[in-house]
Amino acid sequence: MERGIYDHMAAHAGSHWWYVARRRVLADVIARHVPLPPAAHVLEIGCGTGHNLGMLGQFGAVDAVELDDHARALASQTLGRAVLPARLPDLPPLPAERYDLIALLDVLEHVPEDRATLAAIAGRLTPGGSLLVTVPQHQWMWSSHDDANHHIRRYSKSTLRAAFAGSGLELRMLTSFNSMLFPLAVAQRLASRLTGREGRQDDDLPGPLNGLFTAVFGWERHLVGRLPLPPGLSLLALATKLPEPLRG
Repeated sequence: MERGIYDHMAAHAGSHWWYVARRRVLADVIARHVPLPPAAHVLEIGCGTGHNLGMLGQFGAVDAVELDDHARALASQTLGRAVLPARLPDLPPLPAERYDLIALLDVLEHVPEDRATLAAIAGRLTPGGSLLVTVPQHQWMWSSHDDANHHIRRYSKSTLRAAFAGSGLELRMLTSFNSMLFPLAVAQRLASRLTGREGRQDDDLPGPLNGLFTAVFGWERHLVGRLPLPPGLSLLALATKLPEPLRG
């Protein structure tokens, strides 16, 4: 992604409705659905400027990797120690079978080799460890936002499920989220195509509207993993590392 996007992320991830509410949803999913040992090891792959590291730190000791030099420097300041460089699907600095939870949050859509990436990540999970993945949903929702963020694809449930095939990971949850605001997003995308003017998904909103969107999206934490959600702007997948096959 371009440096300006990372700078905007660093400046607004603490207040913008999408970042704030998404962290609430993801923290609740982890708390309810990811069994972790008392001294868990957690890894975020593609941590950007580090805006998820504090949330993930609630669940264990956090390591992080990030490809972009500028974002990695900002994330290292947030983490308080060095964030490692790593390019997917290769993860050479990371030990095998170390992490009880790995988070891959809006990263897979940037990677040409998504299947190889998931297989490589499986090798870094402890037996029974969990991988939490989020990706943008619906290829037909493609916009200038995807171009600016250097996305390669948006996913459907079927294409994300296919990416997990043969990875050594078993899907335990696959659901849409950011569903309650989805009709507004669709209307905005259609209007932008008709007018030829597209705004950024992460444009700043007036305070009251930002607060409303934060509350609406954040309320989905009570629904994700409990009830089927209608189509949304994003997909969430939770997978567990399969046991190694016995060799006789």
